[in-house]
Amino acid sequence: MKYKLAIFDMDGTILNTIDDLADSLNVVLKEYDMPTHTVEEVKNFVGNGIHKLIERAVPKGSDNETIERVFDSYNRYYKEHCAVKTKPYDGIKETIIELKEAGVITAVVSNKADYGVQSLCEDYFDGLFDFALGEKEGVRRKPCPDSVNAVMEKFKTEKKDTVYIGDSEVDFETSRNANVDVIMVAWGFRDEKTIRDLGAKTIVHKPVEIKNIILNS
Repeated sequence: MKYKLAIFDMDGTILNTIDDLADSLNVVLKEYDMPTHTVEEVKNFVGNGIHKLIERAVPKGSDNETIERVFDSYNRYYKEHCAVKTKPYDGIKETIIELKEAGVITAVVSNKADYGVQSLCEDYFDGLFDFALGEKEGVRRKPCPDSVNAVMEKFKTEKKDTVYIGDSEVDFETSRNANVDVIMVAWGFRDEKTIRDLGAKTIVHKPVEIKNIILNS
Protein backbone atom coordinates (compact mmCIF):
# COMPACT_ATOMS: atom_id res chain seq x y z
CA MET A 1 0.00 0.00 0.00
CA LYS A 2 1.50 3.35 -1.06
CA TYR A 3 -0.81 5.63 0.95
CA LYS A 4 -2.55 5.22 4.30
CA LEU A 5 -4.79 8.29 3.99
CA ALA A 6 -6.81 9.28 0.91
CA ILE A 7 -8.40 12.75 1.04
CA PHE A 8 -10.98 13.50 -1.63
CA ASP A 9 -12.34 16.77 -2.95
CA MET A 10 -16.13 16.67 -3.36
CA ASP A 11 -17.49 18.72 -6.29
CA GLY A 12 -16.22 17.33 -9.59
CA THR A 13 -14.28 14.52 -7.90
CA ILE A 14 -16.67 12.19 -6.09
CA LEU A 15 -19.97 13.92 -6.86
CA ASN A 16 -21.28 15.53 -10.03
CA THR A 17 -22.94 18.50 -8.33
CA ILE A 18 -22.80 21.01 -11.18
CA ASP A 19 -26.47 20.90 -12.20
CA ASP A 20 -27.71 21.60 -8.67
CA LEU A 21 -25.10 24.32 -8.23
CA ALA A 22 -26.09 25.97 -11.50
CA ASP A 23 -29.85 25.55 -11.01
CA SER A 24 -29.71 27.00 -7.51
CA LEU A 25 -27.56 29.89 -8.67
CA ASN A 26 -29.88 30.77 -11.54
CA VAL A 27 -33.01 30.61 -9.38
CA VAL A 28 -31.47 33.14 -7.01
CA LEU A 29 -30.09 35.36 -9.77
CA LYS A 30 -33.56 35.54 -11.34
CA GLU A 31 -34.98 36.64 -7.99
CA TYR A 32 -32.66 39.64 -8.15
CA ASP A 33 -33.31 40.28 -11.88
CA MET A 34 -29.72 39.39 -12.71
CA PRO A 35 -28.49 37.55 -15.83
CA THR A 36 -28.27 33.76 -15.45
CA HIS A 37 -25.38 31.52 -16.49
CA THR A 38 -24.86 28.28 -18.40
CA VAL A 39 -23.61 25.14 -16.71
CA GLU A 40 -20.26 25.54 -18.47
CA GLU A 41 -19.90 29.06 -17.10
CA VAL A 42 -20.74 27.91 -13.59
CA LYS A 43 -18.06 25.21 -13.83
CA ASN A 44 -15.50 27.99 -14.06
CA PHE A 45 -17.03 29.87 -11.12
CA VAL A 46 -16.80 27.04 -8.60
CA GLY A 47 -13.84 25.76 -6.61
CA ASN A 48 -13.17 28.58 -4.16
CA GLY A 49 -16.28 28.39 -2.01
CA ILE A 50 -19.82 29.73 -2.28
CA HIS A 51 -18.98 33.36 -1.60
CA LYS A 52 -16.49 33.43 -4.47
CA LEU A 53 -19.08 31.67 -6.66
CA ILE A 54 -21.53 34.50 -6.00
CA GLU A 55 -18.88 37.18 -6.55
CA ARG A 56 -18.12 35.70 -9.95
CA ALA A 57 -21.76 35.18 -10.92
CA VAL A 58 -23.30 38.56 -10.13
CA PRO A 59 -22.92 41.45 -12.60
CA LYS A 60 -19.59 43.23 -12.50
CA GLY A 61 -19.70 46.28 -10.29
CA SER A 62 -22.24 44.83 -7.84
CA ASP A 63 -21.75 46.38 -4.42
CA ASN A 64 -20.89 44.38 -1.31
CA GLU A 65 -24.39 44.70 0.15
CA THR A 66 -25.91 43.18 -2.98
CA ILE A 67 -23.35 40.36 -3.04
CA GLU A 68 -24.13 39.52 0.59
CA ARG A 69 -27.89 39.43 -0.07
CA VAL A 70 -27.44 37.10 -3.02
CA PHE A 71 -25.01 34.98 -0.99
CA ASP A 72 -27.52 34.60 1.86
CA SER A 73 -30.34 33.75 -0.55
CA TYR A 74 -28.19 31.18 -2.34
CA ASN A 75 -27.22 29.48 0.91
CA ARG A 76 -30.85 29.16 1.94
CA TYR A 77 -31.95 27.80 -1.43
CA TYR A 78 -29.02 25.45 -2.06
CA LYS A 79 -29.30 23.96 1.40
CA GLU A 80 -32.74 22.64 0.44
CA HIS A 81 -31.88 21.74 -3.17
CA CYS A 82 -28.34 20.37 -3.07
CA ALA A 83 -29.34 16.78 -3.88
CA VAL A 84 -31.93 17.14 -6.64
CA LYS A 85 -29.75 16.17 -9.62
CA THR A 86 -26.46 15.47 -7.85
CA LYS A 87 -25.07 11.94 -8.14
CA PRO A 88 -21.80 10.09 -7.56
CA TYR A 89 -19.54 9.55 -10.55
CA ASP A 90 -19.75 6.01 -11.90
CA GLY A 91 -17.46 3.68 -9.98
CA ILE A 92 -16.37 6.13 -7.29
CA LYS A 93 -18.42 4.59 -4.49
CA GLU A 94 -17.09 1.12 -5.24
CA THR A 95 -13.55 2.49 -5.24
CA ILE A 96 -13.99 4.08 -1.82
CA ILE A 97 -15.46 0.85 -0.45
CA GLU A 98 -12.46 -1.13 -1.69
CA LEU A 99 -10.04 1.40 -0.20
CA LYS A 100 -11.74 1.15 3.18
CA GLU A 101 -11.78 -2.63 3.02
CA ALA A 102 -8.02 -2.50 2.40
CA GLY A 103 -7.53 -0.39 5.52
CA VAL A 104 -7.07 3.03 3.91
CA ILE A 105 -8.38 6.01 5.91
CA THR A 106 -10.76 8.02 3.73
CA ALA A 107 -11.75 11.66 4.11
CA VAL A 108 -13.38 14.55 2.26
CA VAL A 109 -12.03 18.10 2.23
CA SER A 110 -14.02 20.62 0.25
CA ASN A 111 -14.60 24.36 -0.17
CA LYS A 112 -18.32 23.61 -0.30
CA ALA A 113 -20.20 24.89 2.73
CA ASP A 114 -19.86 22.37 5.56
CA TYR A 115 -23.64 21.82 5.74
CA GLY A 116 -23.54 20.63 2.12
CA VAL A 117 -20.53 18.41 2.65
CA GLN A 118 -22.06 16.70 5.67
CA SER A 119 -25.50 16.18 4.13
CA LEU A 120 -24.20 14.94 0.78
CA CYS A 121 -21.74 12.54 2.42
CA GLU A 122 -24.61 11.15 4.44
CA ASP A 123 -26.93 10.94 1.42
CA TYR A 124 -24.51 9.28 -0.99
CA PHE A 125 -21.62 7.82 1.03
CA ASP A 126 -23.08 7.07 4.44
CA GLY A 127 -20.35 5.58 6.61
CA LEU A 128 -17.74 5.44 3.84
CA PHE A 129 -15.68 8.42 4.98
CA ASP A 130 -13.84 8.52 8.28
CA PHE A 131 -13.98 12.31 8.31
CA ALA A 132 -15.47 15.12 6.22
CA LEU A 133 -14.79 18.84 6.37
CA GLY A 134 -16.29 21.71 4.40
CA GLU A 135 -15.98 25.46 4.53
CA LYS A 136 -16.67 26.92 7.96
CA GLU A 137 -15.37 29.57 10.30
CA GLY A 138 -11.93 29.01 11.71
CA VAL A 139 -10.53 27.00 8.80
CA ARG A 140 -9.04 28.76 5.80
CA ARG A 141 -10.36 27.61 2.44
CA LYS A 142 -8.32 25.65 -0.06
CA PRO A 143 -5.79 26.18 -1.55
CA CYS A 144 -4.60 26.95 1.98
CA PRO A 145 -3.41 23.62 3.43
CA ASP A 146 -5.18 24.01 6.78
CA SER A 147 -7.98 21.52 6.14
CA VAL A 148 -5.68 18.85 4.72
CA ASN A 149 -3.26 19.38 7.60
CA ALA A 150 -6.15 19.06 10.06
CA VAL A 151 -7.08 15.66 8.65
CA MET A 152 -3.49 14.41 8.79
CA GLU A 153 -3.21 15.61 12.37
CA LYS A 154 -6.49 13.97 13.34
CA PHE A 155 -5.35 10.58 12.08
CA LYS A 156 -1.66 11.02 12.97
CA THR A 157 -0.69 10.42 9.36
CA GLU A 158 2.55 11.61 7.79
CA LYS A 159 2.67 13.60 4.56
CA LYS A 160 4.42 10.80 2.70
CA ASP A 161 1.50 8.48 3.54
CA THR A 162 -1.17 10.93 2.38
CA VAL A 163 -2.62 11.60 -1.07
CA TYR A 164 -5.12 14.24 -2.13
CA ILE A 165 -7.55 13.55 -4.97
CA GLY A 166 -9.17 16.43 -6.86
CA ASP A 167 -10.20 17.89 -10.20
CA SER A 168 -9.24 21.57 -10.26
CA GLU A 169 -6.37 24.01 -9.98
CA VAL A 170 -7.49 24.71 -6.41
CA ASP A 171 -6.98 21.04 -5.53
CA PHE A 172 -3.60 20.90 -7.23
CA GLU A 173 -2.44 24.02 -5.38
CA THR A 174 -3.78 22.62 -2.11
CA SER A 175 -1.70 19.48 -2.47
CA ARG A 176 1.41 21.54 -3.17
CA ASN A 177 0.78 23.83 -0.22
CA ALA A 178 0.24 20.81 2.04
CA ASN A 179 3.28 19.06 0.53
CA VAL A 180 1.39 15.85 -0.22
CA ASP A 181 1.05 13.82 -3.40
CA VAL A 182 -1.94 14.46 -5.65
CA ILE A 183 -4.07 12.43 -8.02
CA MET A 184 -6.02 14.58 -10.50
CA VAL A 185 -9.23 13.23 -12.05
CA ALA A 186 -10.12 13.95 -15.67
CA TRP A 187 -13.91 13.60 -15.29
CA GLY A 188 -14.53 16.72 -13.20
CA PHE A 189 -15.15 20.42 -13.77
CA ARG A 190 -11.86 21.11 -15.58
CA ASP A 191 -10.75 19.64 -18.90
CA GLU A 192 -7.66 17.48 -19.11
CA LYS A 193 -5.57 20.12 -20.88
CA THR A 194 -6.17 22.55 -18.01
CA ILE A 195 -5.09 19.88 -15.54
CA ARG A 196 -1.96 18.99 -17.51
CA ASP A 197 -1.02 22.65 -17.87
CA LEU A 198 -0.91 22.87 -14.08
CA GLY A 199 1.95 20.41 -14.11
CA ALA A 200 -0.02 17.43 -12.84
CA LYS A 201 1.86 14.18 -13.29
CA THR A 202 -0.78 11.70 -12.15
CA ILE A 203 -4.12 11.99 -13.98
CA VAL A 204 -6.76 9.27 -13.90
CA HIS A 205 -9.76 8.67 -16.15
CA LYS A 206 -11.61 6.03 -14.12
CA PRO A 207 -12.08 5.71 -10.34
CA VAL A 208 -10.57 2.22 -10.33
CA GLU A 209 -7.24 3.82 -11.26
CA ILE A 210 -7.28 5.68 -7.94
CA LYS A 211 -7.55 2.39 -6.08
CA ASN A 212 -4.77 0.84 -8.15
CA ILE A 213 -2.40 3.73 -7.46
CA ILE A 214 -3.08 3.75 -3.72
CA LEU A 215 -3.03 0.01 -3.14
CA ASN A 216 -0.69 -1.38 -5.76
CA SER A 217 2.12 1.11 -6.18
